[in-house]
Amino acid sequence: MLSFVANVLILAVIASIVAVGLDVMIGFTGIFSAAQAAFYGMGAYTAALLSSHLHNSVLAVLVVAAALAVVAGWLLAVPALRVKDEYFIIASVGFQYIVYAVFTNWQAVTGGMGGITGIPQPEVFGFQISSTAGFLALSVVLLACVLAATWALVVRSPLGRALKALRDNEQAVLALGKNTVGLRIWAISIGCAWAAIGGVLYAYYVTFINPESFTVDQSVIFMTMVVFGGVGTLVGPVAGALFVTIFPSLLNLLGLPSQWMGPLQEIIYGLALIVLMIYRPEGLLGAWRGLRRLLRGGPYEGAGRASRDAEVRDVAP
Repeated sequence: MLSFVANVLILAVIASIVAVGLDVMIGFTGIFSAAQAAFYGMGAYTAALLSSHLHNSVLAVLVVAAALAVVAGWLLAVPALRVKDEYFIIASVGFQYIVYAVFTNWQAVTGGMGGITGIPQPEVFGFQISSTAGFLALSVVLLACVLAATWALVVRSPLGRALKALRDNEQAVLALGKNTVGLRIWAISIGCAWAAIGGVLYAYYVTFINPESFTVDQSVIFMTMVVFGGVGTLVGPVAGALFVTIFPSLLNLLGLPSQWMGPLQEIIYGLALIVLMIYRPEGLLGAWRGLRRLLRGGPYEGAGRASRDAEVRDVAP
């Protein structure tokens, strides 16, 4: 039972890292991307190839994987950011399919649909991580580092205030002389790097990868995690990732026929998203905050609007 719980927690932590990166784009910048699984897969394949043929140090692999994902993100961002909103989503879907096709057909490198097996156990400062508890600790430490870096780079920095102002009022940011395309590229770079870090952890943990783990469906799942938890928050994507990852495991405990599980999960996720979007578009974190405000004597609606207006003023030079 403990090993089952640890397995679910590790997968939830890995998903949280990827979801935090996607929320930098969606929640803080207003960029909706359907290609997060592509960068997730790049991190996974980088870990599999480097650890099998060159170097098995987690830190070195993380740096290389994040750098490659950022470069690939630029290849998507520079041409695609000439368009906005739903057009960028379509461009990101196309990029996702291109990357999936590379994973599937470049058999000499990726192994095609057969994938890559026997990925070695990771090493940290020369120590090999071979236990589930050790890998859970590594995953939690990396999630903490990602959250701290996101807090420093996005939540509490001039860059973060500029990104949020861009999300809320692009014309005001342009009027202040800011480079909006450059700001979006920064956001995409951070999101791609975090996705690659999650992919590295995933490859090391499951020791086997193939293209089926990095489809557009997986990108939609990551987007669902962000929306569930609450966009534009630091811990919302973590809450959403925990819910989306743990909930299917709880359903398995009901002992229902296996052929029911997939459709039942989709129905529950769909209904939950509809309810949240109608009554609590801020997600699970917003629902929790609303409950706390209610218990304290009722909400004050003006504060959120005032803080958003202040974000635009704060980006002025």
